[in-house]
Amino acid sequence: MPSLTSLAPAGPTATRSRTTATARRLMAICGTLLAALLCALSVGASSASAHAALTSTDPADGSVVKTAPREVTLNFSEGVLLSGDSVRVLDPKGKRVDTGKTAHVGGKSSTAAAGLHSGLPDGTYTVAWKAVSEDSHPVSGAFTFSIGAPSKTTAKVSTGGESDGTVGTLYGIGRYAAYGGFAALVGGCVFAGLCRSSRPVRKIAVGGWVTVFTATLLLLLLRGPYTDGEGIGGVLDLGRLGDVLSTKPGAALLSRLLLLGAAAIFLAVLFGSYTRRSGDAEVDARRRQDLAFGLGFGGTVMAVGLAATWAMAEHASVGLQRQLAMPVDVIHLIAVGVWMGGLASLAVTLRAGEPIERAAVRRFSRLAFGSVVALVVTGLYQSWRQVGSWGALTDTEYGRWLLVKVGLVAVLVGIAAVSRRWTGRLTDATAEAEKETEAEIASEAASDAKATTEARAEAGTDAETAAAVKAAQPARTGAADAAIDTPAEAKSAAAEPGEAEPGEESDDGDPVRAAQLARQRAAKGKATTRRERDADRERSGLRRSVIAETAVAVVLLAVATVLSGTQPGRAETEQAGAAATQPGRDRLNVDPVSVLIPYNTGPKSGRGKAVVMIEPALPGDNALHVFTTDLADRPVDVPEVKLSLTLKSKGIGPLRIPLERLSTGHWSARTVQLPMAGTWQLSLTVRTSDIDQVTETRNVKVAQ
Repeated sequence: MPSLTSLAPAGPTATRSRTTATARRLMAICGTLLAALLCALSVGASSASAHAALTSTDPADGSVVKTAPREVTLNFSEGVLLSGDSVRVLDPKGKRVDTGKTAHVGGKSSTAAAGLHSGLPDGTYTVAWKAVSEDSHPVSGAFTFSIGAPSKTTAKVSTGGESDGTVGTLYGIGRYAAYGGFAALVGGCVFAGLCRSSRPVRKIAVGGWVTVFTATLLLLLLRGPYTDGEGIGGVLDLGRLGDVLSTKPGAALLSRLLLLGAAAIFLAVLFGSYTRRSGDAEVDARRRQDLAFGLGFGGTVMAVGLAATWAMAEHASVGLQRQLAMPVDVIHLIAVGVWMGGLASLAVTLRAGEPIERAAVRRFSRLAFGSVVALVVTGLYQSWRQVGSWGALTDTEYGRWLLVKVGLVAVLVGIAAVSRRWTGRLTDATAEAEKETEAEIASEAASDAKATTEARAEAGTDAETAAAVKAAQPARTGAADAAIDTPAEAKSAAAEPGEAEPGEESDDGDPVRAAQLARQRAAKGKATTRRERDADRERSGLRRSVIAETAVAVVLLAVATVLSGTQPGRAETEQAGAAATQPGRDRLNVDPVSVLIPYNTGPKSGRGKAVVMIEPALPGDNALHVFTTDLADRPVDVPEVKLSLTLKSKGIGPLRIPLERLSTGHWSARTVQLPMAGTWQLSLTVRTSDIDQVTETRNVKVAQ
């Protein structure tokens, strides 16, 4: 069966130039989109990590109770993991009055309760809490309640449970690298086992293993600082590894490392004994047949196990139908790996000019189609489970990212359809080449037969003439006879095995020179192969479309990583509903606080006004809006708006408020936690160009 590299070249220089330019454009676009998505992943980490939302408390936030409660209870939108100091209760002087033990109420993982000491005096008490949601993301906050009557309080609490910026960015990059490494590992192994094994494919699979192992180890070390909101120095505290491993996310990471150890043995067998060629086709086929079942079974078990380490610790492990959602998530992840990792393997194989049979390309095409079907079916189920309603597709951050993912999948499927067409043309072209080759062989055989017949006839005539001449000549013996009877062709005997080909220098028995000549011949053969590769129109078209698929797949994987770190739309909708009906929210009819802040960044176009509105401006949950206008009160957009709140008298803050642009000149934050009343300092930064920005401060009164 001829390889794809066997087609005749046509126009190599022009085709190679077009291919190189196309590849550079695709890589530039891919790099730009990936950088933007990684920035979104790190910048949006604060808002995306709040998966388990606080839905209600007892006593209610900001409420006044007549007698001291026995305990403080918190209810969340999903299960949370607790530690000993997950809930701390501070009296007006800042002293802890809880018993120091936090537990779930009635075994419900979505609750947390901390007992209080008896005989608490009247006054305002502050509750600071932190936990880890069951899908592995840290959450925290604070609220207040009063016994008897409100009072002044000197309690200082940190409501920032956000991860350190450096730690959060590294953790996000580690998660993306782990997903990408898993896809390369699974896809490379499947492609090598079912389609074509080569050195470039081995690099993809082994590189995937190294990437996912390194990323998992990094995530395990960063897990403690990430959940506790500490800096990068917390990585050096190896003593907290025990606490990390006792949690579900930590156990999942450890299980992944152990499975990767077994996967290393699998790689050694797959790219060693299974794909090694001894030169005896029958022996190779028998050896591969003996190993095929074991490799197939072992590879499937390891792929399922590795995928389960994500399914058991992220979105699939919480919420509705988790018993069904986790197996579906495993199938989804494996399908992603087979498709995207296989695409990368096919791309590097085509780019390297490795010979690959048309049957192998068609086999991968069918495999990719099956993976896409599995992705669509499992993706639809996951979308229904995580979004919950049509409105959440546009009203929640998760829904908007999901629409971006769906759009990228549509683009990827469209490019895949182009690749399938190129595959069909490639098959037809190869079949025609086979027919032409067979016709040429038959024609050459007929010509050789005719030439042989004529040669034999001429040889017979020459033999008769030679016999007549010899009979007329005197008899000769010994060396003279040998000299006359020996044909002239005997003087040009076949060259010895070590002799150089015509036009090539001889090694003269020098092993160093022989090695140099071998390298030269290998380089010449590689250059010839690449010229033939670039000259093949069908192969070049397939290679370009596969590279385009791979580039879009890289961006799609980044979007999937952002999605896995974003609060699901269903949970966000339920949180908003719970906040609307939370007891104690209608205890006072207070008008929202509005602050007018003129700004001037320097140039004429940098002058305008900003209006900041906080509603209802009470301790607890608040909605915050920022409106920017020009001097004529017309809405105007600016490149960036940042806002923070600080209560200097209590040592709280600055609390950075993540703002979301809703429309022209309108930014909003739906949930702003203000733990207590007082005069807060509001800092607003407006940037009107790449270099022009200004920060203005105002005081805002938060009522009791």
